[in-house]
Formats: sequence, C-alpha cells, structure tokens
Amino acid sequence: MQMPIEERARQIRLLALDVDGVLTDGRLYYSHDGERLKVFNTLDGHGIKLLQASGVEVAVITGRSSDAMARRIRDLGIAHLYAGREDKLTALNELWSLSGHTPETTAYMGDDWPDLPAMLACRLAATVPNAADAVLEKAHWCARKEGGLGAVRELCELIMSAQGTLAQALAPYLSTHHESL
Repeated sequence: MQMPIEERARQIRLLALDVDGVLTDGRLYYSHDGERLKVFNTLDGHGIKLLQASGVEVAVITGRSSDAMARRIRDLGIAHLYAGREDKLTALNELWSLSGHTPETTAYMGDDWPDLPAMLACRLAATVPNAADAVLEKAHWCARKEGGLGAVRELCELIMSAQGTLAQALAPYLSTHHESL
C-alpha cells in the first residue's frame, strides 16, 4: 500500500528544488549579447519564504549556473545552492552529509530525467504537470500549476498543511482592521 501524500509531507524537513522547469518555466532566454535570462514567479518565492519560516529548510540543485539564478536564490535566503551539478543525487548526498537531513525527511521537486535519481531517493518526489513522462510516472505528487507558474508554492503549501503550519502562516493575511463589506 502506498503511503498517503499527507503522511509523506508531514515528515519533510528539507525541500530540494530543481530550477529550470520547476522554479522557472523551463525556457531559456538569451539577450542580444548572449546573457541568459531567467524568469521567476513571486508566488513560488513567497511560498519558499513561508516554508522556511515554518522550519523546513530549502535547497536548490541545478545543472546550470547563472548570476540571475544565484541572485534569486540569495534573495530568497536559501542557504544551500548546488549549481552546475548534473549529478543531482551526488549533490543531494553531499547536502545530507553536511546538513544532517536524511532521505526520509527530504522532498525533491524536479521535472526531467536528470532529476529522477534524486527524486527516487527521497520520501516525497514531486513534479510539475509539464514534466517528462518518466518523471510524471515516478512522482508521488504532481502540482496543478506548471513549473515557474506557482508549482513550488503548491508544494510548499502542501507540506505546511500536512505539518499544521499553513493556517498559522495565513492568519496574519486574513486579519482585518475594517468591517466586512
């Protein structure tokens, strides 16, 4: 019997994310002088910050390196960045060794074949609906929104909901200082 997704999410203390196709829509933009540009979604960014505030660490493991991506990761306060790492499972093993986290307390969100070894090693393997078919088949959970369009936020909220921290995080945004219309 497969473990319910809420039970998997309840155990998560580390969320590792791919970038292209997960934190971005997977498209690569090049400026006229060859500079790579990436577009990130603020919904994902806010979800990451909320998740971190709830006590879950976040890491990024990506096959590419770029100044724009490194800056976004830094702006989000993500301490663990493994850039230019094609072998994502090796990077994840290094992270586990350094951080004390384990496969049983880790979620990984990826969208393509290079993500599969890392995804399959984790308690919770998550993906996006526009992922490669093999990834969709192996994932425990798939977001409704596509990569770069709020999929990471969905996963952050799933984890927080399972851990009982979502309502507390949302409460300040629901309190009002005016009467209902």
